[in-house]
Amino acid sequence: MIELWKMPVSGLRPDFSRRIYICLPSGYDGQPEKHFPVFYLFDGQNLFFDEDASFGKSWNLTKFMEESQAECILVGIESSPFGDDRLCEYSPFPHQTPELGSIDAYADTTLGFIINELKPRIDRCFRTLSDREHTYIGGSSMGGLISLYAVTDYNACFSKAACLSPSLWVDPEQVSEMIRLSSPLPHTQVYLDYGSEEMGNHAATCDALLETVTLLLRLNVDLTFRIEPYGNHSEASWEQRVPIFMRCLRIV
Repeated sequence: MIELWKMPVSGLRPDFSRRIYICLPSGYDGQPEKHFPVFYLFDGQNLFFDEDASFGKSWNLTKFMEESQAECILVGIESSPFGDDRLCEYSPFPHQTPELGSIDAYADTTLGFIINELKPRIDRCFRTLSDREHTYIGGSSMGGLISLYAVTDYNACFSKAACLSPSLWVDPEQVSEMIRLSSPLPHTQVYLDYGSEEMGNHAATCDALLETVTLLLRLNVDLTFRIEPYGNHSEASWEQRVPIFMRCLRIV
């Protein structure tokens, strides 16, 4: 069952209301005493319905939830459709891109919205397990990068992260510094992957992945790192990885 909210999101355009997709587990209504973990996901418009997806293809999470009987609430947050807003809102640090020039850093504002505005409302409206142990975050591409930032630098709130094809290449040195300065609590879990067909998209990707994996392991993070055979940078490819990261993070 999907509920759809409209909310202004703190960031570059606070007057623009975003869609918030809430997917309840199939057994939610039939278990009135049960409380559930919550998985917050970026690019919410790409998660459930092809007709809403930015490129006409979603992760088809409704089908996965029905088939897997996953006992978790999914909360998808629509990204900004305006210009470079999405890149800024998902970036933990300012950086330069060859195509777009300067990208500002609004990840702290975005995560502040989730932690201080959205999460309290979700916890009020639904039967959630609101503690850190049962609060997760995830996304792909720049959504994967901000998810990595959330689980390292906002680890007091998020215990698990799914980081699919994270955009580590935008500034590998700042990514490394971001992880080095973090202090994840015990039992932090991270799923991190990349598709074999996207490895050559950016020259810095391979070294950045290896450095990120090394740093996370040194921090004693419970890490799953995968190269997805024939995987590419697309919603269709990320859909194929959904059952994998859900199992690796012990959500199903």
